[in-house]
Amino acid sequence: MLSSLKATFSRKVPVRFGDVWRAGLGSLAGVALTAVVARLTVGGDLTMDPLLVGPIGASAVLLFAVPASPLAQPRAVLGGNVISALVGVACAMLAPEPLVAAALAVSLAIVLMSLAGCLHPPGGAMALTAVIGGPAVTELGFGFALVPVGLCSLLLVLAAVGLNRLMGRSYPHKVPVAVSPHATKDVVPQSRVGYTAQDLDQALAQYGELLDVSREDLDALFRQVELQAHKRLHSAILCGEIMSRDVITVDVRQTAESALAFLRSHDLRTAPVIDAERRVVGMVRRAELMAAREKLVEAALDPLVHKVRERTPIEALLPLLSSGAAHEALVVDENRVLLGIITQTDLLAVLYRAHIVETVVAERKAA
Repeated sequence: MLSSLKATFSRKVPVRFGDVWRAGLGSLAGVALTAVVARLTVGGDLTMDPLLVGPIGASAVLLFAVPASPLAQPRAVLGGNVISALVGVACAMLAPEPLVAAALAVSLAIVLMSLAGCLHPPGGAMALTAVIGGPAVTELGFGFALVPVGLCSLLLVLAAVGLNRLMGRSYPHKVPVAVSPHATKDVVPQSRVGYTAQDLDQALAQYGELLDVSREDLDALFRQVELQAHKRLHSAILCGEIMSRDVITVDVRQTAESALAFLRSHDLRTAPVIDAERRVVGMVRRAELMAAREKLVEAALDPLVHKVRERTPIEALLPLLSSGAAHEALVVDENRVLLGIITQTDLLAVLYRAHIVETVVAERKAA
């Protein structure tokens, strides 16, 4: 039954099944904490009314179901709810006809929230509540915007910060920025090709509609789409087909000085280190060998080496070798016996060849 329920959610709801439960549990705890702390803050006790207004529930939907939305960020929640409450109270005071006051309050709330850069959909309901809330709201006047609206909005945001982070979510939401591994100002290599920031801005301008997603999130999403498409196009090419098989290696038992001379004779700066059974032990570089001349290779090797299998698609190497995190990957069997090596040059050559083939095929189809 659980598997069928998950399948139903995967078809009907554009979120992962686990996110649904996190949203439900987060809103449960968030609204409860907001109500309790708000009541205690104003000097009441837990047997009294929970000091909540209806639109706070709508805010909770955004904060816990879609915390990455621009409409759910702290500025939007606090500013949107407070501005809308003030607008609603003012309209109720100035317009004697409730119907006119209600329509005017919602309209002005949308305009002011948009101009202030804190558009928050529950703000419309907050403005309406301020108009039709009855004597309880009327008696509070503009103080309604501070307590309960401002207080509950602040407490709900604080609860969302803590609870979302406990559930492994980023809130307030920030899009991770890929940083150059060499600490330079250049963007990472995989982001230098494809569309540009100007292309994205022009597309958004031509789209002409307000999107409930930030420009930064769109950029990150499109980059992932490009990567997935690239993986699909090259998933048929396997590591065993492009690896270099005649690999220059260093024995873990030889001296660092002899290994250094061996690398220099082959004009290499690095080489795999193997044991007597040709099992991969690590990688060794000239700098470490020079520092350990009087010792064995095992004292200078780096045990952290990236290993793949012959049947691994080359798309698995693209993020690794294009990011600068590594310059090579070793191809091994199930016993870690060295079979070959794939360098950045090997990968670049096969991608260039694949690009030529794709171009020729496309030209033939067009003809």
